[in-house]
Amino acid sequence: MNSEHETNKHRMAVRIAMYEIADKLSDRGTDHDRSKLQSPEKEIFDEWTPKLKGTTYGSPEYAEMLKKIKPATDHHYSVNSHHPEHFEDGIRGMSLLDIIEMLVDWKAATLRHADGDIMKSIEINQGRFGYSDELKQIFINTIKEMGAE
Repeated sequence: MNSEHETNKHRMAVRIAMYEIADKLSDRGTDHDRSKLQSPEKEIFDEWTPKLKGTTYGSPEYAEMLKKIKPATDHHYSVNSHHPEHFEDGIRGMSLLDIIEMLVDWKAATLRHADGDIMKSIEINQGRFGYSDELKQIFINTIKEMGAE
């Protein structure tokens, strides 16, 4: 066997694995936050999502509103692995697929707020979830690569 043949076999194996990951991410995109469309989450989010929109993420006002929707968020976190709260050990319990969905969710959530800022969210969430500077930089690099600063 020559190296070209072996390299092409390797490339095909990587391509297949990448497609498998892409399929799993696609499924997550389709299923994302489906629990918000059902009880007990739907009724609470129907009332509070418009109110949250007018707040700044991480502000005291935002934190107060989160206390009022705790039954919905507790349920939501319990059934959605893209939230660190889903895991007993937080972000350390997550898979890379969970983390990708989480980061994309954070970015999409910034669009709900008039003053949404993904870079600020990454900073706030480092304090909230206790992730390393290295992971924070990976999040920043990924957002930049997505062209979504």
